[in-house]
Amino acid sequence: MEVTVKKLPESKVEISVALPWEEWQGEMDHVAEHLGKEVKVAGFRPGKVPRDVLEKRFGKEALLMEATEHVVDHSYPKVLKENKIDAIGRPEVKVGKVALGETFEYSVVTVVMPEVVLKPWKDDIKKINVDFSIQKDVISDAEINAELEKLADMRAKLVTVNREAKTGDNVLVDFSVLQDGVLIENGKSEKHPLVLGKGVFIPGFEEQLLGMKEGEENTFELNFPTEYHVKHLAGKTATFQVKLGVVQEREIPVLDDTFAKGLGNFESLEKLKENIRNGMLEEKKIKNKEVHRTKMLDSLVEKATIDYPEILVEEEQTRMVHEFEAQIQSMGLKFPEYLTQIKKTEEEIKIEWKPQAKKRLAAHLILNMLADTEEIDVDSQEVEVEMNKTLQGYKNIKDIEKNIDMERLYSATRGQLRNEKVFDFLEKL
Repeated sequence: MEVTVKKLPESKVEISVALPWEEWQGEMDHVAEHLGKEVKVAGFRPGKVPRDVLEKRFGKEALLMEATEHVVDHSYPKVLKENKIDAIGRPEVKVGKVALGETFEYSVVTVVMPEVVLKPWKDDIKKINVDFSIQKDVISDAEINAELEKLADMRAKLVTVNREAKTGDNVLVDFSVLQDGVLIENGKSEKHPLVLGKGVFIPGFEEQLLGMKEGEENTFELNFPTEYHVKHLAGKTATFQVKLGVVQEREIPVLDDTFAKGLGNFESLEKLKENIRNGMLEEKKIKNKEVHRTKMLDSLVEKATIDYPEILVEEEQTRMVHEFEAQIQSMGLKFPEYLTQIKKTEEEIKIEWKPQAKKRLAAHLILNMLADTEEIDVDSQEVEVEMNKTLQGYKNIKDIEKNIDMERLYSATRGQLRNEKVFDFLEKL
């Protein structure tokens, strides 16, 4: 079998294959044997119909074309393996002239995993490592105090008061939002809780409630921010009709040992501060590690030349949209309705995200390439240990069998562990 491989644009290759007659003539017998089992011919038992009888019944051309399909099916995987071609997607096959006793030729155009070419990169990674090594993970007293104030604020005691609302008060408000006298979508709420001064509503809304008492009503106009998430309302003027409900003063607890003991097994305020410091320090280390790795990846991506296959880019775009859809749903929104609000289709989002999809794909390909070139791998025992941690979240075997594709989980787990080892390698340069 003679094989030639020609590189094409967009990470494709053209593979030309030529098989001498002696290497593929056996496929004719294979086809005859298969057909002999499938058809009934008077005077012959199933599977015992001679080839010449089948040729007369179906014609030599029919058997010949069937045989060539078998030749391609059987030889193509062997060609890929022997030539170390990592093909992806569906191949385009073209068959040449077919004749008994002659060499059989066919060609295949297929997308392959793209080659990653990196400019010299180690010096830049070393510099990034040095920059991060001189940084100290420190939590200031001011950060500790800010966290304590948040905890105290969350545990504020609400006391109903008969006075005008002021900054810092908790209030319940009924409101309606109208444009041209028509209630906008989701523009009405009753007993909506607000802490005045937090600035969680559109600018100017909370200020209009200051000085109002329980039961008082007010009507005013405000402009939605130009960057408002509901695009058709962004920058537009709307009329707000409000009625103030209960006004509650928020009594913030004193930050002392008693407060600390009320939060758990803390002997004193100092012990609570120590616990907060340790937790924040761990969070900062994790965040700095993520920033460190992102900078390394960005540097490597900048130095990479990749001929992106469209099929892989499209897969990454689809993956990104699905991740985004899950985020929207976790917020209690329906994705189709969200798309309607922002006046975009899923396809338009995919087009917008194409550059980011290429960047994510590049990062994935670079990590794989480095793992191969640096001979970084993960043994099966490591993968199984990590898989078991994931599987512990399921109650029984039936849940696992129903919800988990074990082969896919193994592959994903191995990939994550391998990437982790690549990052460890980069961080030690």
